[in-house]
Amino acid sequence: MSDGSSPTPVPADSAPVARACGCASGSETRPRQPRIPVECGDLPFVICRDGTWLYRGSAIGRKELVCLFASVLRRDEEGVFWLETPAERGRIEVEDAPFVAVELDWTGEGMRQVLSFRTNVDQIVTAGPEHPIRVAHDLLTCEPTPYIMVRPGAGRLAVEARIARAVYYELVALSETHWVGGRRTLGVWSCGRFFPLGELPADED
Repeated sequence: MSDGSSPTPVPADSAPVARACGCASGSETRPRQPRIPVECGDLPFVICRDGTWLYRGSAIGRKELVCLFASVLRRDEEGVFWLETPAERGRIEVEDAPFVAVELDWTGEGMRQVLSFRTNVDQIVTAGPEHPIRVAHDLLTCEPTPYIMVRPGAGRLAVEARIARAVYYELVALSETHWVGGRRTLGVWSCGRFFPLGELPADED
């Protein structure tokens, strides 16, 4: 990372970033003194709505590098996204959610059902109390967009994965009705928790 006026080029291999993240192995065993990361301002990264990572307008083609950057992605108290290593941190732009849930696996049924999602960076997230599913609706079209929490942020806004449309259709196929707050709701169970996908009309059987 560097300051916003002179960004450091994306490394050809992941070793420099791995060292900055403390992921590289080596013979050094001395304890490291904790330090506050140097703030680098705005970095020329954009995560597109479809999960593509751009660096200075160009897609990052190496999945291993994307996964490495994703591992140091953080969200602060105000909902801003950062790439943060022990040494440096910089803000990046995220068009929607930083990840996309591209695959669904499930076992069991009813309250015993377990739903597991694979994201575009190959992280497995199991829906449940620690990884809730939510559905947002467009204010104009009312079109639903579902998300699953990947990990908490520093504030009330979490780091999430948008559930891809094909995966959402699979959820709808697994859904059942349940009363939530006196309202008949369509949703799915996972790890003993019910996640609403939409409210059913009162007169619908």
